[in-house]
Amino acid sequence: MTSRELFVSHGYAAVTIDDIASEVGCSRATFYLHFSSKMDVLQKIGAETMEKRPTEIYADLDRTLESGLQADFTAWVGQSLAWFEANKDILPAWDEALTLEPEFKAIAKQAIYDLPMAMPSYLKRWGADRQDEARLRVELLVSQLERFFTRWAVQGTIEYSGDAAAAVLGDIWFAALQPPTARH
Repeated sequence: MTSRELFVSHGYAAVTIDDIASEVGCSRATFYLHFSSKMDVLQKIGAETMEKRPTEIYADLDRTLESGLQADFTAWVGQSLAWFEANKDILPAWDEALTLEPEFKAIAKQAIYDLPMAMPSYLKRWGADRQDEARLRVELLVSQLERFFTRWAVQGTIEYSGDAAAAVLGDIWFAALQPPTARH
């Protein structure tokens, strides 16, 4: 079992540094030569094992929005849901660490901030005076996608197909991400 599998099967809180060291066959002292904490291990797992970096997905969104086609945006939503699906086993441990580790909040906050920053064309279309609003819209999109995914694929409390969800989310968010001057 790897440390990723430990976090997936037991959750973040239940896994100890001794558990991780034991699984990889090293001592606690050797662990600390490579990592400062189990939070550091989780961060490295996220950086190395996620299918695609979230900033890459939002750079794709930037290109998608340039097309001006809602169908392209809906396809992007579907791809985002596929990313969540590919990474869903480790995401609960990430959320648990965010709740339990105060210093993890800064890491998560930076990760959210980086998403709209990966969208320079989108931000430019909003103009210098509306950058905060443009970033907030992306952050709200991220929040809704995460919450939807948790209820849909993790908890099983929403029972619609991914395609149906992508179509509805596309209807909601395509217009919301357009600068006011571009709306019809």
